[in-house]
Amino acid sequence: MAKIKVLIIDDSAVVRQVARKALEDDAGIQVIGVASDPLFALERMKQQWPDVIVLDIEMPRMDGLTFLRKIMAEHPTPVVICSTLAEKGAETTLEAMAAGAVSIITKPKMGLKQFLQDASNDIVSAVKAAACANVRCLAGVSALGRGGPRLSTEAILTKTLSTRAMARTTDAVVAIGTSTGGTHALEAVLTQLPAVCTGIVIVQHMPEKFTAMFAERLNSLCRIEVREAKNGERVIPGLALIAPGGRHMLLRRSGAQYQVEVADGPLINRHKPSVDVLFRSVAQVAGCNALGIIMTGMGDDGARGMFEMHEAGAKTIAEDESTCVVFGMPKEAIKLGAVDKVIPLDQIPREITAYAPIPTLR
Repeated sequence: MAKIKVLIIDDSAVVRQVARKALEDDAGIQVIGVASDPLFALERMKQQWPDVIVLDIEMPRMDGLTFLRKIMAEHPTPVVICSTLAEKGAETTLEAMAAGAVSIITKPKMGLKQFLQDASNDIVSAVKAAACANVRCLAGVSALGRGGPRLSTEAILTKTLSTRAMARTTDAVVAIGTSTGGTHALEAVLTQLPAVCTGIVIVQHMPEKFTAMFAERLNSLCRIEVREAKNGERVIPGLALIAPGGRHMLLRRSGAQYQVEVADGPLINRHKPSVDVLFRSVAQVAGCNALGIIMTGMGDDGARGMFEMHEAGAKTIAEDESTCVVFGMPKEAIKLGAVDKVIPLDQIPREITAYAPIPTLR
């Protein structure tokens, strides 16, 4: 197979040097060049266009966000953001993700060289994930992939769940799992929902600090309420709860009502939050009272959990390959026989709206 051609754009010589070495140590990657700012990069790209761009945000002459928007408008290309982020600058990074960045690597202000050396596997994984992205769906799309050891969902579920699904309740729940490309996909779905619809719980692979701001952004665009989940919150009509970055989210039941548990724990399927953790908990406590939706994402997180939802009587849907940035997670769920229906992204809001009668709040 041909090597993944990568261009690194960063005004830090340390980043260019360390990131280049980390990528070139992988036999499947070729760094075709480095540039200290986007204008130098554009000249380099006239000679050879990269498969993936590793891009900083704050740079001289042209900032990374402007460059990203230019690239996505003229020649959509997978971009991995590698930027120094503080809480103050997170909004800019979310803008970059919305503009088309496939994933993000957060680099610290101090100890940068050591961090980049320690995170070399994450950099390589991010570039490989970006290279798999569906370029046709990239404009206005973003997300994050993470690396690490795989663990079973039992590492978190067996410690927290004791209830089993009731055959029928007056409340229902929609569970959504997504990763690479998911920020765009979630915006496309949630903005089309009416103000009152079945309560929604969501796992989007994102790092800490980003989910709260992502939820706030969606809340400003949607008729439903969208917020980062807090432990013990009830799942109610017209509300979408997004799992906090760095925490797992599970569905629990109090009587016939549903609420979320936000729990710490190890990475599951290399992720925290994990879609499998959410979906398996939904299978156990909601059963046939749930609708499961798996959308664009790299890897297989969520596939086994969706299979358990399907076996428990839940209705299950996967996003069609034609609209996925990465047809990984949906593909794996389909292969397991976990999916009732495969539909493109623009049909998912209709399925959510039509899923169940709206229960009366008690």
